[in-house]
Amino acid sequence: MVEPVRIPDVKVALSTASVYPESTATAFEVAARLGYDGVEVMVWTDPVSQDIEALRRLSDYHRIPILAVHAPCLLITQRVWSTDPWTKLQRARAAAEKLGASTVVVHPPFRWQRQYARDFVAGVWRMANETDVRFAVENMYPWRYRDREMLAYAPDWDVTKDDYRHFTIDLSHAATARADALQMLDRMGDRLGHVHLADGRGSAKDEHLVPGRGSQPCAEVLERLALSGFDGHVVIEVNTRRAMSSAEREADLAEALAFTRLHLASAVRVPRR
Repeated sequence: MVEPVRIPDVKVALSTASVYPESTATAFEVAARLGYDGVEVMVWTDPVSQDIEALRRLSDYHRIPILAVHAPCLLITQRVWSTDPWTKLQRARAAAEKLGASTVVVHPPFRWQRQYARDFVAGVWRMANETDVRFAVENMYPWRYRDREMLAYAPDWDVTKDDYRHFTIDLSHAATARADALQMLDRMGDRLGHVHLADGRGSAKDEHLVPGRGSQPCAEVLERLALSGFDGHVVIEVNTRRAMSSAEREADLAEALAFTRLHLASAVRVPRR
């Protein structure tokens, strides 16, 4: 007799970055239509992603909650919400608190942000102590060009080498770093607070493939989360820029959602009486 399956209570969200080059507003519409549990807002150059009231209206209209806010840490967002990195984090925390999001995702500093990098670990702890919102620091990767490797992040791209209250694991970043994602997950332990789910093949580019299309242990990670009682969110953060149409993009995002829910559920079975 086949044992019944229990679906773990892990919410699966869509990153608004997953619909690029379409807009933040489109991401809410797609997430609601496909049945995602919520969205993670990538704060970037789209003005709507920076506007708390506009985001609240989108969330209310589509009846889709905002579960996380990704602070503007990218090269292209150096001037979004100020040029001061601490101000960016303060505004991300304020946005998360006002929008009901439980997590702020933050990257480690670039190495040329020397003062910020010097104070980063202590500063993130200080901010985490001031709020119920989780500051989940995300693993990154070395930058590579041909045979050269540049360490672009400080204190380190491997955030498990430093002491943070919460981590975000990004499997595409692990692929680009050519790091063992399962070992990284072990090092994060119960401080894992957030997951960016995407696949990769170990290319020098950060690929963000649909889960199952690369070489990363996406299924194994999801099964471990289900068995460990993980209480954070899993966010689909994939690259759909090459989609030839909105329908093709939505098909990719539907496939990613189905993959995630399948492997979260497959690890947990209810014992028969």
